[in-house]
Amino acid sequence: QLQLVNSGGGLVQPGGSLRLSCVASGFTLNVYAIGWFRQAPGKEREGVSYISSSGSFTKYADSVKGRFTVSRDNAKNTVYLQMNSLKPEDTAVYYCAGKVNGLSLRPDEYPFWGQGTQVTVSS
Repeated sequence: QLQLVNSGGGLVQPGGSLRLSCVASGFTLNVYAIGWFRQAPGKEREGVSYISSSGSFTKYADSVKGRFTVSRDNAKNTVYLQMNSLKPEDTAVYYCAGKVNGLSLRPDEYPFWGQGTQVTVSS
């Protein structure tokens, strides 16, 4: 079955780091662009980062630029989101999602999604 599996979340102190993973099963990830999104309680889903199918193009929300880095290892069917200098406002459920064409961080343009992983940044 076509799916993405999120992992790597957890509890971290402000200023700490986490690396989230998004692993594809049931298909070859290298034909898909991957977006990262997050949703905090009471808020709408927010686009965080994007990486093209080849890894040649990336983009980031202003709120995470300079702190987060998206990368992919297509041989392992995996996309990563390295999160450094974490802040309490980064607390959310983080999702990866896939699409075939285009450059976008609109959630409704992504046809398939990972299950999400909770990131909590707190002292």
